[in-house]
Amino acid sequence: MVRRVVVTGLGMMTPLGHNVEDSWAAIKAGKSGIGPITLFDASSYLVKIAAEVKNFDANQYMPAKEVRRRDRYQHLVVAAAREAVTHSGIEVNDHNRQRIGTIIGSSVGGVGSYYAEAKMLFDTGDPRRITPFGIPMLMVNGGSDLVSIEYGTVGPSYTPISACATGADCIGHSFDLIRWGRLDAAFAGCGDAPIIPIGIAAFDRVGACSRLNDDPVHASRPFDKNRSGLVFSEGAGVVVLEELEFAKARGANILAEIVGYGSTSDSYHVTAPDPDAKGASAAIQNALNDAQMNPTDIHYINAHGTATSLNDVMETKAVKRIFGDHAYKVPMSSTKSMTGHGMGATAALEAVFSVLAMRDSVAPPTINLEEADPECDLDYVPNEARSMPIQSVMSNSFGFGGHNVSLIFKAFN
Repeated sequence: MVRRVVVTGLGMMTPLGHNVEDSWAAIKAGKSGIGPITLFDASSYLVKIAAEVKNFDANQYMPAKEVRRRDRYQHLVVAAAREAVTHSGIEVNDHNRQRIGTIIGSSVGGVGSYYAEAKMLFDTGDPRRITPFGIPMLMVNGGSDLVSIEYGTVGPSYTPISACATGADCIGHSFDLIRWGRLDAAFAGCGDAPIIPIGIAAFDRVGACSRLNDDPVHASRPFDKNRSGLVFSEGAGVVVLEELEFAKARGANILAEIVGYGSTSDSYHVTAPDPDAKGASAAIQNALNDAQMNPTDIHYINAHGTATSLNDVMETKAVKRIFGDHAYKVPMSSTKSMTGHGMGATAALEAVFSVLAMRDSVAPPTINLEEADPECDLDYVPNEARSMPIQSVMSNSFGFGGHNVSLIFKAFN
């Protein structure tokens, strides 16, 4: 028997706030978290803007000694996980710890620490200067391990990696493990901190980044005719998923139910999405099939919506192919217009926003949408949030390498 899986806890650390409610309030208000880069000197770079987590002090979430031993992305993951676990009220104990997993990923791992240690080695030529904690810092599974250690969960702890779809795949894998009986609960999500010199420079070299340095608030413009590329971001999002009866038995506050997961590969190109949108379309259809839902059952879509020339048109095409005429009736917005693009972490953030959209009956806006690309002709909820009944949400995430993921959440009944 396939078991039902529910969401009982939410946590996030974003460029818009240090918790769920502050971040969500900014999203509903259409505020941008993008500004000048402060994490390094970007004065000589063509891209000088990003969406940083501002005034973040990891010492508030971890012992100072542990902070020094870990990468920034791991700090963000621990903060988001702590909020999610506290929010859920779940208690890990000897009776359940073997049935609770930790599936928290990262698309790039501790790339900031790797960059700093490599630069130091090249500058000094002295390998003795390398920190003995270099490996834990750069491990892509480091965030998941930290959370598992903190809470004593001894179920599976691993990190699926699928570029910018990582957070969604981690949630989808956790959903599978619970509904098929391998686990009773999981802490699932993703964290990334890619705002470093080589990250900015490399993405700019492939023409993916906006250079609207003089107007950062308006730099991320998904689906707009004048969009100029994505804006780098950082953050972490974590959800607590539980099997329905497990959640009920402990009196959990159930926030939503996860009912569909579709994951495919374009098998097309290492950076460009398939322009015919075959892989994205298949992921959307697979998620609908998994949920046993029709397109008309979806009330809102949280788009991948990167503001790049290729993605926005491709995603629009995929939604129209699967949703048919209903594509013009279902609101679809990109919260990346406010959070920027935090690689795999953003997929996890958008899953959280999807649950909150149902809770508050609000479709968040796509800000900076002034003149739609003629090939992007759907309802993208331009510039202002929209109050409306929302009982089901699809969240789309796509990544370099052709990764495509769709998740479907429903209001719990």
